[in-house]
Amino acid sequence: MYNRKTYTVEEATLKLEQYCAYQERCHQEVRQKLQHMHMIPEAIEIIIGHLIEHNFLNEQRFAKAFVSGKFTIKKWGRRRLTLELKKRDISKIAIKEALATISESTYLNTFHELAEKRFEKIRESDPYKKKKKLIDYLLYRGWESHLVYEKAYELIQ
Repeated sequence: MYNRKTYTVEEATLKLEQYCAYQERCHQEVRQKLQHMHMIPEAIEIIIGHLIEHNFLNEQRFAKAFVSGKFTIKKWGRRRLTLELKKRDISKIAIKEALATISESTYLNTFHELAEKRFEKIRESDPYKKKKKLIDYLLYRGWESHLVYEKAYELIQ
């Protein structure tokens, strides 16, 4: 048999405080980390309660940081951001608040820049195939379909 490290509740709490202080985490990530540390369910609940109480774990703060980072760096649209936050069991209220931090003008400017930049990069002679590649790319990134199709038709014309 192999020896695996065991943790007391205090040791695990300290370790998770450092884990949460390093970067914003969602409840799901913390729960998985504790399960990976082989903590029992009662201990997991105690530790998560402690982290929330001492503001190491905050769903709204995580959602806002996630939206800000993925929108700014990866240029994800609202649909993809919403889907990814739902995967992490973030509440609808927190998702709505986080998405509200993106101004409409910034959102549209980012979309237009991304679409035009990608359109220039696509090396395809057939305009229909080029349009299809652009549409697929933008939809994958989570941009709303009405924006994507309008922009695709605008760029192809």
